[in-house]
Amino acid sequence: MAATKIFSIKVTPAAALAYISAPSKTDNGRLLATFMCSRKPDKAAEEFAQVRADIGTGKSSVLAQHFIVSFSPGEVTPEKAMEIGKALCEKLLQDQYQYYLAVHTDKDHIHLHCIFNNTNLINGLTFQTLNNQGKVSERMWKKLRVMSDDLCKEYGLSVIQHPETGKGKSYWEWDMTRNGLSWKARLKYAIDEVIKESTDFDDFLQKCKKHGILVSYNPEHKIDLKFMLAEQKERNPRAKFTRAKTLGWFYETKQIKDRIDMYNGIMSYVPRTKIRQTVTVQENKFIRDAVDRGNMKLASIAKNIITKYGVSPDEIRPAAFTAYAQRGHLLSELNSLKTDIDDLKVQLRVFRKYSKAKAVQDELKTLSGRQAVKFRQEHSEELSDYQEYKAQILEWYPDGHTPTADALEQKINALIKERSEKDIEFKAANQKSKDLADAQRTIEEFLRQERNGKEQKRKKNKNGDLE
Repeated sequence: MAATKIFSIKVTPAAALAYISAPSKTDNGRLLATFMCSRKPDKAAEEFAQVRADIGTGKSSVLAQHFIVSFSPGEVTPEKAMEIGKALCEKLLQDQYQYYLAVHTDKDHIHLHCIFNNTNLINGLTFQTLNNQGKVSERMWKKLRVMSDDLCKEYGLSVIQHPETGKGKSYWEWDMTRNGLSWKARLKYAIDEVIKESTDFDDFLQKCKKHGILVSYNPEHKIDLKFMLAEQKERNPRAKFTRAKTLGWFYETKQIKDRIDMYNGIMSYVPRTKIRQTVTVQENKFIRDAVDRGNMKLASIAKNIITKYGVSPDEIRPAAFTAYAQRGHLLSELNSLKTDIDDLKVQLRVFRKYSKAKAVQDELKTLSGRQAVKFRQEHSEELSDYQEYKAQILEWYPDGHTPTADALEQKINALIKERSEKDIEFKAANQKSKDLADAQRTIEEFLRQERNGKEQKRKKNKNGDLE
């Protein structure tokens, strides 16, 4: 089985390319393939941009397209996934678009990412213009799904039967829907998807409704933000809104605004120390040049950070953004893991209570006549709980194939371990992001003041005095 999803990239394709090409996800870069572009993500982004500038129409705000194909756990090898990915790119793109393909093995299910330029190499038209017009059956997300299903059949893989309508689903989303996980998990996922598509917080609030999310926002209140799935309200008119804080700090107003900024490529860092102006340093050489004593300390700090991460002054800005984007992706993964753990913990509690109530139900089956009547009266609460727990479990697992409590506990412990390891990775990425951002602002402020100083000196030499 392969689930598909496709979406547009309007900002920072370089950050997206850096993410999908991460060595930790692609077996140290072994599971990468490209067409008409470099294997180096930053260089590939430049080559994408060059094609758009040289032959593109310049009429579209979309810079690239990104599709994801996710396979069932254990269904394919990384090598087979790469083979399918190349075949899919050949069918969908027909050697007319630069693309960067990566197979990821960092999840329990193998999945592949493909980012391709939005500009056609032959005629300069956009991918939407050529592939996303007319009937629904002719739209790019539909084409991708059909091509993926055809390849799955060709390679002997299973295919999702009667797929839901919409622009494709990730494996996680499809699997979550199939297993009927909690409203909270569905709500979090829906909010995550809206955040990725929003330009700012106001846009986020407006788009929530289109994605089936009801929102209550009042900045004057202490509890300013609440959510509810429209589907939940339809099923239960008396259902109440869920506080953003209840979903987790990641879904509070400030964090949502920060996440939207991250997806739109906005970094807002305030420099910790002001740099005094100097006019004697050549651009991008301030660390090596002799600067006045007031700036030597700052230059030394920047040098240490750059040396630590192996980044030169010319590379500091893209490196800082890539680190920031990586931090955001890790934070998203930590949040998803927490959601999975919380949902499984709820299931585990229900399964344990069900086990106790089932023992009472089984004992009732051994009785008859007055003994059964008396037993039913004495244990009415446990018997009622049994029916309630059974109904809940069937909602989660409608096919009847339920895990044992021990299996759930083992899965929870495995996820907790994975989250702990991921948290260590996040802390390192978070520190790197802060360090590089500070170094970036230090260098850019220094060079800006240097340029201003040179301009003032030039004007003074020309006019005999400062203007």
